Amino acid sequence: MPSPLLRTAVATALALGALGLAQPARASSADGVYTVRVPDGDPHKRSLAPRTTEPFSMVGVTWADPDAALDGTAYVRTRSRESGEWSAWRALDTDVRTPESGPDHDHSGVRGGTQPLWTGPSDGVQVRVSGGRLPQGLRVELVDPDGGSDAVHTSVVEPGVPEPGAPEPGAVEPAPGAPLAARPTVTSRSAWGADESLVKDPPTYTTGTQAMFVHHTAGTNDYTCSQSASVVRGVFLYHVQSNGWNDIGYHFLVDKCGTVFEGRAGGIDKPVLGAHTYGFNTATSSVSVLGDYSTATTNAAVRASVAKVAAWKLGLYGHDPAGTVVLTSGADNGKYQAGQKVTLNRVSGHRDGSPTECPGQNLYDDLPEIRSLASKAGTLAAPQPATQPEPAPEPAPEPALEPDWEGDLAELGIEGVLAR
Repeated sequence: MPSPLLRTAVATALALGALGLAQPARASSADGVYTVRVPDGDPHKRSLAPRTTEPFSMVGVTWADPDAALDGTAYVRTRSRESGEWSAWRALDTDVRTPESGPDHDHSGVRGGTQPLWTGPSDGVQVRVSGGRLPQGLRVELVDPDGGSDAVHTSVVEPGVPEPGAPEPGAVEPAPGAPLAARPTVTSRSAWGADESLVKDPPTYTTGTQAMFVHHTAGTNDYTCSQSASVVRGVFLYHVQSNGWNDIGYHFLVDKCGTVFEGRAGGIDKPVLGAHTYGFNTATSSVSVLGDYSTATTNAAVRASVAKVAAWKLGLYGHDPAGTVVLTSGADNGKYQAGQKVTLNRVSGHRDGSPTECPGQNLYDDLPEIRSLASKAGTLAAPQPATQPEPAPEPAPEPALEPDWEGDLAELGIEGVLAR
């Protein structure tokens, strides 16, 4: 007769089958990311049946070849840990490319992938991928930035603000004649909870910062600003553990309340090589707004924060954020050929450098206003003409005094002699 434990296991499997759910996925895990392999089969259609999973709040799909593009669409739906309800089907954004150079390109285990989608606390997933010949090694990435906590994290992360007048450690002095924009308030990596042990290689530096590319993280706008640190932490884990990059790809991130987060390590004022715009990662910086701005519109707080970041960062290197620059493409990226010289705005959208819809039409339409705000954020420090100091006037001579003969004779006691 079967044991009680076996009978329970069989009953559980039957119940899950009746609900249309696979048994909990045998997911491999690595520091906050659980992966589930999508079964191979039809080269034009793959799927993962609905199943119970480990807790997660962000999901994406990756594949083995980092240089392969997903010629198709990946759809996911997820189950809320709070309500038990399944979401509608949502398409994952595929506007992601492995960087053309640097440690993010050369790491072993680098994978191609979609953009990650913020879902909020979830414990079930279903996936459908279809299109042209699909890449091999598809797997679902389940990111848990809060360590499986049953509670939704709602603590507000306070950004670190330097003491008035205190220079940032190792800060770059603004270039002569640069727009004097104030340093924006930035939530540090330690404040949003970056696990620095996952960053294996030191940052790579390039020669200055010539332009700023504006992105959106795509996915969803269904996050609260108290969850923003978790969203940033999730993007970090996805870029490092799922894509196999050395660090988060963006230099700065901005949430829909205008809070600015430090992205890639190495110094926010330094020309750190990023992983954000395929073909134009060298000598550029990046800021990504959390959310999908193909559907949502930005607000004044978002536009002001992006402008402040661009004005300060470009100003450090003497560039007017309302100007233009000629950059050289570092790769054949589907829009430009390797070595092609391209004139771009100092503050450009991701789509200006690559064949993508990023940063979404609404945010892209805001870029002229953002450039104007950034240009006004600092005033050009015009050098004062050098002049020789005026010579000090000669002191006026003391007026000559008439001799006081009588006074002098009185002192000598002989005034009476002359009187007689």
